Amino acid sequence: MAALATKQSLLLLLSSLLLLIGVSTGSFYDNFDITWGNGRANIFESGQLLTCTLDKISGSGFQSKKEYLFGKIDMKMKLVAGNSAGTVTAYYLSSKGETWDEIDFEFLGNVTGQPYVLHTNVFTGGKGNREMQFYLWFDPTADFHTYTVLWNPLNIIFLVDGIPIRVFKNNEAHGVAYPKSQPMKIYSSLWEADDWATQGGRVKTDWTNAPFSAFYRSFSDVDCCSRTSVWNWVTCNANSNSWMWTTLNPNQVGQMKWVQDDYMIYNYCTDYKRFPQGLPTECNLG
Repeated sequence: MAALATKQSLLLLLSSLLLLIGVSTGSFYDNFDITWGNGRANIFESGQLLTCTLDKISGSGFQSKKEYLFGKIDMKMKLVAGNSAGTVTAYYLSSKGETWDEIDFEFLGNVTGQPYVLHTNVFTGGKGNREMQFYLWFDPTADFHTYTVLWNPLNIIFLVDGIPIRVFKNNEAHGVAYPKSQPMKIYSSLWEADDWATQGGRVKTDWTNAPFSAFYRSFSDVDCCSRTSVWNWVTCNANSNSWMWTTLNPNQVGQMKWVQDDYMIYNYCTDYKRFPQGLPTECNLG
């Protein structure tokens, strides 16, 4: 227990230091459209704060004005506090069509005092089933924390406060599909899924706690290739392409191992019962 407490303290210290690094951020008015919720999602503070709310009638959500084909996307979020059982705060990139690509962060609520589950997944050609789930080493409802997708031709890196928690590598050479040709928009929403979200659906949403709210700040897409219309070519930000060939350095590999050893609660690559005919190819490639 002492060793775990020490690891948690070091991770929190590292997270705090990374949060002090400044990034260029944009207005939610300039970057996003509120797409549903009938007034339950709103932008405040001259475009610097966005909120999504959920009540018994409806949730709410928004999407980016741009489409992205590779990028480093940052968003600070503060999740639903208190008894959030049955709620899901989704933050993801996705293309359209029957063979869509998708990169997912989903935050599954829980009863008061129990940890959120961070659910991640990668879809290629409309096929997912690549779930990894984590507890977080902090209370994601007490303050804002940065959730990042770094997506380039080499790999997709999921980061929390700058700490990598998962990597999905480009293994096309081994027959594994990789998202590289379909531009994606950013989507986020707060919605109710108490048939599965909390403890497998055993715990239902307590609507006496509604409305539920999630908060967003400090969006950044400084490093990206994007377009504002399907009629435009995707263009990359000038003089800002080092992220395009970023992979984990040895220190980051150690950080990710730390997180996965202590906070991962599900890994599709170790679920032999789910894949009796053999694990997915990428699980055997390291």
